This record gives sequence, structure tokens and C-alpha cells, in this order.
Amino acid sequence: MNQSMFIQSGEWAIISKHRVLVTYLKSLKFRILLVLVLLSWIPMLLIASSILGTHQERALKARETEVQNQCRILANQLVSYNYLRDPSSEPINVELTQISNLYDGRIIIIDQNFRVIKDTYGLIDNKLVVSEEVILCFKGETSTQLSNNRFIEMTVPVQEANSQKVIGVILISVSTDSIRNDVDILMGNSLRFLLVYGILVLMLAVFLSHLLARPVKRIVLALQNIAEGHSDEDLDVKTYTETARISEEFNKIITQMRVLDQSRQEFVSNVSHELKTPITSMKVLADSLLVQEEVPVELYQEFMRDIADEIERENKIITDLLALVKMDKKAATLNIEPVDINDLLELILKRLRPIASKKNIEMVLESFRPVTAEVDEGRLTLAFTNLVENAIKYNKENGWVHISLDADHKFFYIKVMDSGIGIPEEAMDYIFERFYRVDKSHSNEIDGTGLGLAITRSAVLVHKGAIKVSSQVGEGTTFSLRIPLIYIA
Repeated sequence: MNQSMFIQSGEWAIISKHRVLVTYLKSLKFRILLVLVLLSWIPMLLIASSILGTHQERALKARETEVQNQCRILANQLVSYNYLRDPSSEPINVELTQISNLYDGRIIIIDQNFRVIKDTYGLIDNKLVVSEEVILCFKGETSTQLSNNRFIEMTVPVQEANSQKVIGVILISVSTDSIRNDVDILMGNSLRFLLVYGILVLMLAVFLSHLLARPVKRIVLALQNIAEGHSDEDLDVKTYTETARISEEFNKIITQMRVLDQSRQEFVSNVSHELKTPITSMKVLADSLLVQEEVPVELYQEFMRDIADEIERENKIITDLLALVKMDKKAATLNIEPVDINDLLELILKRLRPIASKKNIEMVLESFRPVTAEVDEGRLTLAFTNLVENAIKYNKENGWVHISLDADHKFFYIKVMDSGIGIPEEAMDYIFERFYRVDKSHSNEIDGTGLGLAITRSAVLVHKGAIKVSSQVGEGTTFSLRIPLIYIA
């Protein structure tokens, strides 16, 4: 069992190391390190390779030119000493030996009959050599080639002194071992330099990658602290333009989170208060009936009517809350279908005219053209009803409510205008918040839950529309809606 646990712990250690390695390889720090190293090493390797190649090429070219010049001088001496007819000339033989030793090569002298009259290696004397290079050389065409990357082979014609007639060929093979040795030494020195250079570059790249990635690490740590609930402070990392922008956007999100959290707390508090108030009233009324003996029927009926009113108030709050929750759901729950907006508004006004008649409020619908749109009829009916009902409730006696409908090729527009009490300027930013009441002193006098405008705004936004409000205290309020004719999910 202990052995099994040891093996299992070893496997976990290997897996853990593998994950750490994979995480590091995917990190910004490693990629900065990799880019810096590649940008430093690759150019140096290319430069070193280019220098070595150029040096070798130039050395071979210089060797070719040098040997070619020596052979031309030798060709003139061969003619001067009539060596092609009498190869026993000691000075020429000595010089041939010196040249072959000097260049660690081999010299072959061929006469016009393709017969070898001199081979410094002494291997093919008096033998015939008929090759393409020799034949071309007799025609006046010299050749030079690198054989097996170890020898330079060339042909040089031997011409008569007073004419251009070729009477012989010098075939010479020169070793390139000395050149390759020089290149090897230069390569070794280059590799040692590159090794030292690479180590220094790697150290510098590690330092720079750590330095350059530090701002990102600060951002990650800040996000981790927020995710763990340890902090909600603003982020201030302005090392780079990108980190400054991330900080700005991050701080916007933090601000929105704070506002959302505060709104959530206020919402919970308001919901608790609004739901508790009718229950408290019902309890007080019920307790009043219970503590009294032989309660008069009139008082009993009055208290029961009050309890019924509070139950209705509680029911309306719950209904509006459910409607608001439904508005907050995803657009996938929308029941989109073509709806005649003109008929919809006519129906809403027909339902609300009895309420308006109690305050002698004139209601007028002005339609500039027939409008049919793809909408969720239930949600927009609730939204439009809330706007018109508010225009009636917060209006003056003998006032008016004017509703207009218009459209263009893309949107339809609705305005709900009234001659009511208006909205103070300081309250304009809050009227769409849940449970917000502009005049709390009259909140009990005017029936409502403070959820109507929040429901209306949610219904408009879920249709990808917009809602605006303008108002003057004592003069009235105008709500303007813009909703697309064709719904786009």
C-alpha cells in the first residue's frame, strides 16, 4: 500500500510539473523571452554563416587566381625550355615539384598527342589522357572546377611563343585542405563567440521578459483578489498604452459592479419594505378585530375592506415583480409576431378611459400612418399601459394625455405626452430604477408600486429599442420610444 501511494504521488508530481511547464510555455513571459532570443540569435547565426561562406568563397577564388597565374608563368617556361619535346629539363622539373608541394597538389603535362610527358605523382607518365577538359583546352577553352569540395582542378593551355597554337596542356589539381582548416578555425572561434553571446542574450532576455510581463502580472493579481473577494479597489497600471486601457476598462467594470451591488441591495431592501407594508397593515387590522369583543358589523366590514385592499396591493406588487423578472429573461423567451400597433394603442386607451374620466382627463391618439411591427405583444402592451396609466395618475384635474404614433422604414416611434405635475430634474436619472418614487410624500395617495417604468424600460430594451424622457415641473412630461419594425435577435 505504501508503495502504491508512493507511485501515485510520483505520478501526481509528474503531472503537476507537466502542467507548470505547459502553463509557462503558454505565458506571455515565455513568448517575450522566445521573441527576444530569436530576434538576437537568428541574425547573428545568419551573419556568422554568411561571413564563413563568403570567406571560404573568396579564399577559393584567390587560390584559383593564384594557381592560374602560376600555371601561366609555368606554361611560358615550358615553351622557353622546349619542355614538351625534352622533359628532362632540371629547372622545370624542380619548379614543378615546388609548385605541387607548395599547393599540396598534382601537376600533369600533356603534349599535343594527348600523351602525359610529366606527372608529379609519377603514376601515368607516357600514358594517354583524353578527357573533355583536355580536348576543350586544346581548343583554347580553359576550365576550373571544385572536385568533392577538396580539390581545385583546372586546365591551362601551353601556346607557342609567336602564335596562338596550343601545343600542350597543364592539368593541375590543388588541395583545399588549408582553406578548409582556416574555415574550421574561424568557425570554432565564431561558435565560441556565439555561445558567449547567446548566454548573455538569454540572461538579458529573461530579465527583460520578467520586466515587460510585470504589469500584466499586476493586473492578474488584482483580478484574482477581486475574484476571491479580498479587494475591489481600482486598478492603476499605466506602464504601457495597452495596460492603461485595460486598467480603464477594468475600473469601469468595477464601478458597474459597485453600482449593481448597491442597486441589488436597494432592490432587496425595497422589495422587503414594499411586501412587508401591506402585511403589516393587514396584521394591525386583524389584531384590532381580534382584541375587540362583539365588533360591530359596520366596523368589521370596514376593516375587512381595508384588508382586501391591502391584499390587492400585495397582489399588484407581486404581479409587477413577476412581470419585471420576466422582462429580465433572455430574448429567447419573447413571443415575436406581427402586431398592428395602431390597434394595440386603441385597445390600451379604451381600457384606461374609465380611469381618465374620473379626473376628467382628455385622451387623444394621433396616428400618422398604419404601423405593423414584429414585437412581443404582451410585453409591449404592459409597457405602453404603464406609460399611459402614469400620464393619467400623475396628471392634473381636467388635464390631457396625447399619444402619437409614427414610423419610418426602420423604426416606429411613440410619444406619450401629458399636462401633469412633471418630474424634477434631479430625479430624471432615477425614474427607471425599481421602486423609485419621485414624490414619496404622495406615494400612498397615488396607487402604484414604483415598478412601472422599470418594466417599461426592460420591455423596450429587450426589443432593441430606446426610451427617453423630458419634463418640466408643473407643465407635464413626454416619454419618447423608438422600437425597430423588424425584430433582430
